[in-house]
Amino acid sequence: MDDEEPFTYDGGRVDPGETQNLRYTVSETYLGDPVKMPVTIVNGERPGPSIALTAAVHGDELNGIEVVREVAHEWDLTDLAGTLVCLPVLNVPGFVAQERYLPVYDRDLNRAFPGEVGGTSSKRMARSIFDNFLEPCDLCVDFHTSTRGRSNMLHVRAEMANKRVERLARAFASNVIIDTEGTAGTLRREATRAGVATVTIEMGEAHRFQRSLIDQALEGIRSVFAEYGVLKTEVVRWPGWRTVVDGSSEKTWVRADAGGLVDMHADRGAFVEAGSTICTIANPFKTATVRVHAPFDGVLIGVLENPVVYPGNPLCHLVKVDQPTQRAIERSQSA
Repeated sequence: MDDEEPFTYDGGRVDPGETQNLRYTVSETYLGDPVKMPVTIVNGERPGPSIALTAAVHGDELNGIEVVREVAHEWDLTDLAGTLVCLPVLNVPGFVAQERYLPVYDRDLNRAFPGEVGGTSSKRMARSIFDNFLEPCDLCVDFHTSTRGRSNMLHVRAEMANKRVERLARAFASNVIIDTEGTAGTLRREATRAGVATVTIEMGEAHRFQRSLIDQALEGIRSVFAEYGVLKTEVVRWPGWRTVVDGSSEKTWVRADAGGLVDMHADRGAFVEAGSTICTIANPFKTATVRVHAPFDGVLIGVLENPVVYPGNPLCHLVKVDQPTQRAIERSQSA
């Protein structure tokens, strides 16, 4: 929204200068009780973009919840330009059950967007969220973590061919941007298709708050706000080094060729050289050990946290980097 105007949704409105906390009904239980999603809308007195911050579309992905809550309820937003729509828990049933998917319906909410009025339970829920709180916005930052037993370094996933998305992705100031359009049905892809420039932020692992990653993400949001003039005092952040990994370029999940217990020798975010040992896999007696080597020079954007594997299980997610990026990483790590 470029002019000062109310933000409206089915059943309510938030005028310029107002803040509203609400629980919006998105579904019903078997007993007919409402399933209510928490929403905070801050409509600034100055004109500016409308930005949605979303988290927990997978109910066990918690880091983003705290990011959205802190922006909505701890930051000074009295001088906000534009409108901020904060949706800390999209998948309420999954969050309550601490499960990734919608537990009652056994569906992935992040494959149901933009939804369908007369569709499945997940598509009806997605449609309600999309129509009322996502499509009215200009921009969206959607927070995720890795699945159980794995952990991601903080990075952005974005469709960089879309110039509006590219601007948002670079403004978040992460070291790594993975350039993909996203899978059909995901919030990011479908919101972008509807004209809402959207990026995904991957950070950490499920079932926990990880303070260092939460703080990094908050700095990313401050940088976004600076880029779009949402708050006057913010400064656009440069992360020190950055690599944009094309979706078709070299990246891989390195997988186990043996079963056993895993000892990781490098953490998420680390640079590893081709041929170096990423981890070792050993049997319970340590009488047989398998060394797992990096297939190319790259950055570990995701690593195993649960140290037990079958053959074929993923160990780490490695993305290839060029020599200038490698030198920048080495400089930043030695600084």
